[in-house]
Amino acid sequence: MSESVETQATVEASGCGCGGTPETTEAQRQNLELSAATSAPVIPVAPIPNPVITSQGVPMPETTNKPVTPSQAAEPADGIVYAIGTLGYDFGSEARRDTFKQLMPTTVIAGIEVPSNPYDARQMVDYLADNLSEAKSLIWTLNLELTPIYAIEPLGSFSREVYAALQELLSGQVQAEDSPEYIERVSIPGRITGRTVRLFSGQVVPVIEPDSPRGIYGWHINTLVSAAIEAVGAEQTEAQESQMRRTLSSFLNRIYYDLRNLGQTSQDRALNFAATNAFQAAQTFSEAVGAGMELDSINVSKSPFCRLDSDCWDVQLKFFDPENSRRARKIFRFTIDVSDLIPVTLGEVRSWSSPY
Repeated sequence: MSESVETQATVEASGCGCGGTPETTEAQRQNLELSAATSAPVIPVAPIPNPVITSQGVPMPETTNKPVTPSQAAEPADGIVYAIGTLGYDFGSEARRDTFKQLMPTTVIAGIEVPSNPYDARQMVDYLADNLSEAKSLIWTLNLELTPIYAIEPLGSFSREVYAALQELLSGQVQAEDSPEYIERVSIPGRITGRTVRLFSGQVVPVIEPDSPRGIYGWHINTLVSAAIEAVGAEQTEAQESQMRRTLSSFLNRIYYDLRNLGQTSQDRALNFAATNAFQAAQTFSEAVGAGMELDSINVSKSPFCRLDSDCWDVQLKFFDPENSRRARKIFRFTIDVSDLIPVTLGEVRSWSSPY
């Protein structure tokens, strides 16, 4: 019995170098580590987006797919535009400019031959009158205070007619200011294509596409004055005609400079169309203008009633007497539907007097 106990103690102690505890071989240790690694749960790790460091040093995740320049709102891809400005053109590159310089003929002024200058709008108008197809090689722009805000790119079946209308508008802009053909402003309806174009200066402007020449309008200020005088129906003296001219110019300048906009929202399109529909406006407030009254304010508000599938806005013109502050104001109001590419007036023009 004692021998079996000694034999068992000897067997248990064999291979032990530290008090009877069996040693773990190198192969067993590797097997234990492998089994522990495979039995541990796998925790998925989500990829960390590239942080955007702000000026305070706080990392913020970048969530937008398309960056937007600060103070520049994202433009709708299928929006409608009815904008007012002056017409211009751009070449886009030096090569395109030099091409026009080589193709344009020289001009003779007072017996002196003048070399071709593609930046001279008068020479460009004459060249396009004989070569209308070259108008497509230009980047036509609509400018606001000499700053391009849109690039005009006619497409479709009526593109040639649109280019012809643009050439005529540019021809009217270079006329003398006392000429009946002089054009002071232009109105361009179009659709925002979502595309942009880079001008020769490096400026990037959105592209609008007019469907047809319909709705493209040039402001003939001298013709407008004559129409307003005829609408008054009375014999006007030279002083009264000059006063009416100043009043109408003040009205147009108020629209263009004080209430300038990009013509994208419904309210802005209604305001721009109210100014563009100058002949109706002249007939409307010709009586007030003939009485020496001037424009006080223009308000645009959502119409309380409208047709089905329409976007109606009420435009209110208020006139005052600059020489008599106690005289009642004269108010004219008409409704404009801007749901279509070209706005349209609804109903008749209404007028009344107001003490304020």
